[in-house]
Amino acid sequence: MSVGKIDIVRLDPMRVASAYGFGANPEAMAWEKLVEWASSKGFLDDMATHPIFGFNNPYPTPHSPLYGYEFWMKVDVDIQPEGDIRIGEFLGGMYAVTRCEVQGDPEKTVPVGWHQLAEWCKENGHPLGPHHALERFHSRPDDLRGLVLDLYCPVIL
Repeated sequence: MSVGKIDIVRLDPMRVASAYGFGANPEAMAWEKLVEWASSKGFLDDMATHPIFGFNNPYPTPHSPLYGYEFWMKVDVDIQPEGDIRIGEFLGGMYAVTRCEVQGDPEKTVPVGWHQLAEWCKENGHPLGPHHALERFHSRPDDLRGLVLDLYCPVIL
């Protein structure tokens, strides 16, 4: 993937439902929890109203195949925690954003996209911010053949 168009955007604060997984494949574990909860509510049918973001938590290390991944889905104020789903408040922030259309192995393509976006930020005078780096999903995370996501690199302006 080569970095295409990059926009600097402010992501507004939002209330989020959170699903978490930890292990060798935490994305699948967290996604299964989110699907189980959100499907019955119809939230997966409207990803514009209920956008899905994800991020590593904690990041993978070279010394262990185990790491964490957390999905966030934007929800209204009346949504309450339920089962494995927690509710939180995201404070928002400034981001450099680019589209990542995965071709081939996401475990190789997505990190390359992140590296290129971080390099662009450095080269263009946008220091990295302390808030979460995020991946916004425009397709279902379990659709690896058609995976489309936006990479949100936190920046300080």
